[in-house]
Amino acid sequence: MQYRALKRIVFLFFLFCAGFALPVQSQINTNRVLAIGKNALYFEDYVLSIQYFNQVIRSKPYLAEPYLYRAIAKLSLDDYKGAEDDLTFCIERNPFLFYAYLYRGIARQYQNDYANAIEDYNKGLESRPEDRQMLINKGIAYVQKKDYDSALVAMDRLIKYQPKFTEAYVTRGSIHAEKGDTTQALVDYTKALELNKYYAPTYGQRALLYYQQQKYQDALSDLNEAIRLEPKQIGYYINRGLARYNLNDLRGTMSDFDAVVNLDSRNTVARYNRGLLRAQVGDSQGAIEDFNIAISNEPDNFMAIYNRAILNNETRNYRNAVSDLDRVLEEYPYFVMGYYFRSEIKREMRDAKGADTDYWYAYNMEQTLRKEKEKGKVITGKGVFDPPAPGEEDAIGFEDEKTRERSDQNIEKFNRLVVYDKEEEIKSSYKNEIRGRVQDKHVKVDLMPQFVITYYEKPEVIDQTASRYNKTISDYNAKQALKLKLKAVNEEAALTDQQVDLHFKSIDDYSLAIDRNSDNIDAYFGRAMDFMVLQDLSEAIDDFGKIIKLDPNFILAYFNRAVVRYKQVQIENYDSNDNDANNLTLNIQTKKNIQLPSQSVINTPIKSGMDNTQGGVIDNKRKFDYDQIMRDYATVIELDPNFIYAYFNRGNIRCAQKDFRTALIDYDEAIKRNPDFAEAYFNRGLTRLYIGDTNQGIADLSKAGELGIVDAYSIIKKMTAD
Repeated sequence: MQYRALKRIVFLFFLFCAGFALPVQSQINTNRVLAIGKNALYFEDYVLSIQYFNQVIRSKPYLAEPYLYRAIAKLSLDDYKGAEDDLTFCIERNPFLFYAYLYRGIARQYQNDYANAIEDYNKGLESRPEDRQMLINKGIAYVQKKDYDSALVAMDRLIKYQPKFTEAYVTRGSIHAEKGDTTQALVDYTKALELNKYYAPTYGQRALLYYQQQKYQDALSDLNEAIRLEPKQIGYYINRGLARYNLNDLRGTMSDFDAVVNLDSRNTVARYNRGLLRAQVGDSQGAIEDFNIAISNEPDNFMAIYNRAILNNETRNYRNAVSDLDRVLEEYPYFVMGYYFRSEIKREMRDAKGADTDYWYAYNMEQTLRKEKEKGKVITGKGVFDPPAPGEEDAIGFEDEKTRERSDQNIEKFNRLVVYDKEEEIKSSYKNEIRGRVQDKHVKVDLMPQFVITYYEKPEVIDQTASRYNKTISDYNAKQALKLKLKAVNEEAALTDQQVDLHFKSIDDYSLAIDRNSDNIDAYFGRAMDFMVLQDLSEAIDDFGKIIKLDPNFILAYFNRAVVRYKQVQIENYDSNDNDANNLTLNIQTKKNIQLPSQSVINTPIKSGMDNTQGGVIDNKRKFDYDQIMRDYATVIELDPNFIYAYFNRGNIRCAQKDFRTALIDYDEAIKRNPDFAEAYFNRGLTRLYIGDTNQGIADLSKAGELGIVDAYSIIKKMTAD
């Protein structure tokens, strides 16, 4: 079912029609902030809207409505658990808000908690027994439970109350189709078109039915009409391409897949299908390009990896072909054809021993599996299984001998085109990285970078200065000893030409002040800051050191010296081609495969061309550098136990050293002192994911997203995807 579209309809209806009582004035104008948040929500600026709702919740945590609105934003970001929690808070504060039950049902339904979703819909239906969306969602939940009879009862009830509601007939028709009753499904689709011939999903759903019946020309006609009505709906193009493919219209098929790529250049289904088609017509390089993009989107797309292996073999890139096959056979250890294929490639590479090993391994496995099949066992690339019990077989899907459902990961179907999965619908109306469906943005999963006390940061939608308040920084700013105010940031802004000139002149001014008074701590600190923002790291470290000699309690000097020293380490490692030594990237490929770089900071393998003495010197120097950095952070914490950025930065260093358990302690300490520390939640979440604590990791990422870190939602989506 087009579940997202159904949710969007009620979402718009809710925003326009729901009239909740708003609170009176408070220390902040909660009416105004709530209204601005709702405006942002309407324009699908979900991350921004959450920030406004956060402000209202902090001011008046007893209100139900801000939790409701924030939950809607989280639903739109696919943060279903976070939305469910907010809706529970909402219901606790006001159990009579009908929409809270609707949206909590949706959140639970997306988490496959169908029983509790139905319970929520039933609760909502007590006050609004004729509500369209409640009944539709309830019917869908029953379908997902494969309780088709109960689903039809819900739809029959809806049609009784709303006999002219087009979507009810489309939904009931889809339920009949899922149940295998194609005749009744067609009756419902026809009725829906009688009521509204301009409703594109009716044509789209009927096209699926025609395709299943192998009535490809009828499916093509319906999809043409659906595309005319909704020209930006990606799924219609993909399915029309499949219909054309079955009608032997390869040119038309290719044009449809090209259209999808033009709408969304990283759409995996279109890239995969076009790769197969290009391979079929002999465009091997074009096919490899498409499969490369599909694999970069989904590193565990083993169908694409196997097809790329075939193409690498055809283009005589044997080493890459074997590498791809190694990955496939690790995932599908019973894929006999894969071993035979790898044997052939190894023989081409003159690896006779490896070729024979693979060949005889495949041969013996083939004999064993044949015997298991004769016993009635089900054989897949994953292993040998008992046949499903009666009634547990999958429902008949929208596929034939030329296509497969995307959820079908049978490696034997590697050469079949993929049918568009309706749950994969991606809307890309907004190009701004913090607008629209930010969870669909492809992100490099890095830990949030270290904080630094400086003057400038990259512009943000919402000023975070208030949430980053620190007494030490505030007290120093109050002295007005420097020309600019200090702030804690972890996204430093590049200087403009004017700012560069300003800081060079400032260095001269502070140098003159130091010449007049060699004990002028503020002048040393101002000059150190200028050196730091101008990336003169050595001079900055020297000045921070002079400050510490003059005043051993100068917290900001210790902190920034540690930060600048870490920058130096990063540059030195880069210059020595040892980039992995300070890499904080988390490569989340699937929810079962979370990896950090293979090399640690301390124990980096010696580079070729270096003797052991040189390697030892490098390792010893790195250890000395990190010891200095860690001592500075420890001093900051000793002088000011509430200086949260020292805990955060030290946690990052420990992650780089793969000391994850201790890093978690540092992030815990930072969060304990500032429960709204978004970056600490984010990094703690990633660290927990890495050590296998998935539930707590996702909870931390949800909190980080709630507090404004956009990339958290993309990671949540990756980790919770089926």
